[in-house]
Order: sequence, then structure tokens, then C-alpha cells
Amino acid sequence: IVITPVPGALVVNFGYMMQLITNDKFKSAYHRVLSKKEGSRISIESFFMNNSCSRQYGPIKELLSEENPPLYPEITLKDIYNNQSSIEGLSALEKLKLERRGG
Repeated sequence: IVITPVPGALVVNFGYMMQLITNDKFKSAYHRVLSKKEGSRISIESFFMNNSCSRQYGPIKELLSEENPPLYPEITLKDIYNNQSSIEGLSALEKLKLERRGG
């Protein structure tokens, strides 16, 4: 999707966590930028993660039902980080999906 820049705008890509907690209601965006040669652009990448953290994250319980079962298990940020490789062409989160793992 081509996005028309808005002067002075701040764009935030929430990534995998938003997809995980909404049980795929909101999908994380594949981020790529085609920069123009004119004007300035500042890009800052930040990962807020503590690899020793054992906190589990999963779909918000209120979004789940028999018709909308959980697509992901309870996982840690380290699980996502450890699955970041480009093997199989899947995102880290897609590799952890319950239906993919036979769960």
C-alpha cells in the first residue's frame, strides 16, 4: 500500500504484539520504505524486550469465543525473538500459530 506522507506526522508500527493480543484482528505490517531523494526522513527502530523476562502474552480473553478461538499460545517476547529467522518465508509470529503447530 502506498501511503501519502502527512507533514509533521508520526507513524508507529506496533508490529507482532498488536497482532498477537488481538488474535489477528489487527495484522502487523511488513515494514519497508521507498524513500524519495527529496526531503528528510528520520526512522527509529526500538525493541522493548528483556530476554530474561518470562511474562507470557497471548490473545485478549474478551476477544475469544468458540467462533473465534485463540490462534496463538501464551508466549514470551523471547519466543518471538527466537523465531525471527527468514526460514520458510514466515514471520516469527506465524511460526508460533497454534494451527501451524497442530495445537
